[in-house]
Amino acid sequence: MDKTGVMLSMLGTVKVLVGKDNMRDYRGARVKRTLVTAIECISGDGRYLDPMIIWPAATHRSNWTTFPTPGWQYACSDTRYTDSYISLQWLQRIFDPATKERARGKPRVLICDGFGTHETPEVLEFCFANNILLCRLPSHTSHKLQPCDVAVFSPLKAAYREQVKRLERGGVNTIGKEHFTSLYSPAREKAFTSKNIKAGFAASGLFPFNPDRVLRSMPKPLANLTIPKADEVNVEACRENELPQTPVTPVSAEGLASLRNLIIEQDAGALDETSKRNLQRHLHKLAKATQLSLAEGALHKKHIRFLLTVNSEAKVRRSTTSLVLGKAKVIGYEELVEAREKRAEKDAAQKAKGKGKRDRKRKSAAVDDDAAKPKTKARRVTEEPEPAVMLATTSTVAAVVGIETAPAPWRAPVARMY
Repeated sequence: MDKTGVMLSMLGTVKVLVGKDNMRDYRGARVKRTLVTAIECISGDGRYLDPMIIWPAATHRSNWTTFPTPGWQYACSDTRYTDSYISLQWLQRIFDPATKERARGKPRVLICDGFGTHETPEVLEFCFANNILLCRLPSHTSHKLQPCDVAVFSPLKAAYREQVKRLERGGVNTIGKEHFTSLYSPAREKAFTSKNIKAGFAASGLFPFNPDRVLRSMPKPLANLTIPKADEVNVEACRENELPQTPVTPVSAEGLASLRNLIIEQDAGALDETSKRNLQRHLHKLAKATQLSLAEGALHKKHIRFLLTVNSEAKVRRSTTSLVLGKAKVIGYEELVEAREKRAEKDAAQKAKGKGKRDRKRKSAAVDDDAAKPKTKARRVTEEPEPAVMLATTSTVAAVVGIETAPAPWRAPVARMY
């Protein structure tokens, strides 16, 4: 068992073309220096176990695991490195379930380096209780005695860098955590072959057990080399007409036609040795140009298929919102899928509940409007404008209305002067 750190988007050797006045502007561009740790375990018979991925974060995000990785375990660590709790969880979740049935009660040997988190009391107690023999490598010897370091991790990182290059050719500018599983999974399948794993155990002398295999590879003192002097080397001169002149490989249709005419007109009629050699070189260039054209067409077709694949994967990542699926320090892929489904059901229920509230609110508003209509009519009846005042006596008004009133008091007529 060993762990390795994988830089998300750091390539091996990158050459770029920049201006002479802004040579520092490119430094750090398009490179996320985020390190993701992976715990891997291989066996002497060529098998390997599921990994545990340690995210440099405090919580698990839903869009980090859109690529299907059944059986994988995921952990979160603020320091992005393993600790005693993660080491114990790796034993309980990955190593013990995967090797117990195959061991059939026999002791299981687990070889690891001398990192302090591998030798905590909790880890040792679990190993003793489950018949696991924990073996520790001597200090500063993992580059010679650790099979993962000897023959597995180097092709793993080379394969991962190749996956990153392919994704960048597809138009992805920045590699993030959401891309890691889709890049690391095919890299593991390419690097963790039975041949590489067995070669790692054999080169480290562990299985088959052969200490001389390591001792023979130790550096030895350099022997005295005899370098001949310049005056002792015989250099023969050759004539100018015997010097081969390599023609230029055509890169266009015009160049290809010109080379064809050169072969037909100049080289076909000559039969001496020099012309034969020239004819061979010209034919070689013609064949090479044809091969380049065919290879370029095949690369274009492959690149188009790759772009379609990248676009399909990007659609899945874009459709998945970055939600917190859990705050557990270690969680499995199946648990992440279950948490994602529960979160989707919860969101759907909340949306349906909110829609029902809006419908009921509209219905109650309509009922209130219907109930308010007769009141409005009654109010209009009562609020009709008063009729104009008529010049009439009290008795006339009473007669019109039909109300009985008391007779008015009698008054004597007023005398008038003529």
